[in-house]
Amino acid sequence: MGSTEHITSIEPEKESLLNKHTENHFTAGDVVRDIIIGVSDGLTVPFALAAGLSGANATSTIVLTAGIAEVAAGAISMGLGGHLAAKSEADHYARELKREQDEIVAVPDTEAAEVAEILAQYGIEEHEYRPVVNSLRKNPEAWLDFMMKFELGLEKPDPRRALYSAMTIAIAYILGGIVPLLPYMFIPSAAEAVVFSVVVTLIALLIFGFAKGYFTGNKPFRSAIETALIGAIASAAAFGLAKAFHS
Repeated sequence: MGSTEHITSIEPEKESLLNKHTENHFTAGDVVRDIIIGVSDGLTVPFALAAGLSGANATSTIVLTAGIAEVAAGAISMGLGGHLAAKSEADHYARELKREQDEIVAVPDTEAAEVAEILAQYGIEEHEYRPVVNSLRKNPEAWLDFMMKFELGLEKPDPRRALYSAMTIAIAYILGGIVPLLPYMFIPSAAEAVVFSVVVTLIALLIFGFAKGYFTGNKPFRSAIETALIGAIASAAAFGLAKAFHS
């Protein structure tokens, strides 16, 4: 009786611990990746273009017009690129899914051996994984899902992923691209506007780099410095080349 009572008293404690334990996993990786792609290019490319045109002594109106045209073209191009990349990923998954379905039907013993091999890699003994293999063979859908995840490392993509990716990258590119062009909207002299553009964009790059490092698990301050440095090098190169050819 003492043993039974002890087990009974432990069960509520276990249940309480399980209820308290909640795992908070970051699940928006694809969206963050698209935002990073869009904003990083949006900040850097128009920034370099504006700096280059300023180095060629263009007026703020010309810089702004060219910058807006580049942002529009870049957003469309980047958005289409994101759409095609996501669609290619979905097509690849569909091809591999069909191939695994055919193999499960045509060579079930070979596929079952692959399941056993995968489980053995995790240190599971034969007498332990044998019932798992047999259970999967009785459930073709679960078997197929297991092979896709653990043999091929593929997760089923969201069917709306291509559209969402295109929109996210395009919007992020536009938002990033507007930042270096803002000073040219208010300052008639491009020579003066480029100074403010450099300051504003470098601050934006530092903030963006910090956020990128935070969300991707890297060192935020290091990411901020690296991101700002890349943008500064790109704009300095464009400005210097424009000056050299314009001289």
